[in-house]
Amino acid sequence: QVQLVESGGGLVQAGGSLKLSCAASGRTVRWYAMGWFRRAPGNEREFVAAITWSVGSTYYADSVKGRFTISRDKAKNTMYLQMNSLKPEDTAVYYCAVQVFGYGRPEDLSRTIPYDYWGQGTQVTVSS
Repeated sequence: QVQLVESGGGLVQAGGSLKLSCAASGRTVRWYAMGWFRRAPGNEREFVAAITWSVGSTYYADSVKGRFTISRDKAKNTMYLQMNSLKPEDTAVYYCAVQVFGYGRPEDLSRTIPYDYWGQGTQVTVSS
């Protein structure tokens, strides 16, 4: 069992920055990767970024490359998403998720199904 709590969302003007945090706790203390996903109104949940927990390899959606940075603090069991140069199309509820086991397929990191635990989400609104 893993509990995830996101924080750091809010309202920001286009071009601004926000930093999201995802704190993990619970009986499961090791996992393969953590990821960020988002869902805009009327859209499916989409992949944003992921990081492998042990090695720290990072993966990004094309739409956020160069603007967002994912990181983690292993000692605090916390993952972060630094979001810069925000655009109105980044407006969404952002969710963090944990993938407990990995199977050596990087493509699994961008799919929702392989993730085992999800947070409740934090709203990010970017005004134009």
